[in-house]
Amino acid sequence: MNRQEVGKLGEKLAQKFLKKRGYHILETNFRCREGEIDIVARQKDYLVFIEVRTKSNLAFGTPEESITGAKKGRLVASAFAYISIHQNLPSLWRIDVVAIEVDDKGKTKRIELIENAIEQPRY
Repeated sequence: MNRQEVGKLGEKLAQKFLKKRGYHILETNFRCREGEIDIVARQKDYLVFIEVRTKSNLAFGTPEESITGAKKGRLVASAFAYISIHQNLPSLWRIDVVAIEVDDKGKTKRIELIENAIEQPRY
């Protein structure tokens, strides 16, 4: 599997995983000038922006370790962009990460939800 196939598989696995945990998927692959959000969902009283990280090789670290400071900044900026152009959203929001490890055939070895993985700046 190439990197793009691994990423697409991860997003499908993440959606199924999140739905089982009560997340209601609102949108996938939201793109804006600031970046991209893999999944936008609602969970109880929260609007949740979800970054999906899928890896088939841990030579360079785990999926969650691959999120750089710059990527965190783009995720927060993208979340603000989403909020600014949509109406009737919950006032509470957070950014979660779904970390997925698959083998070279695409079989899931690990899938983990990390809630509130990226802190929002406080103003």
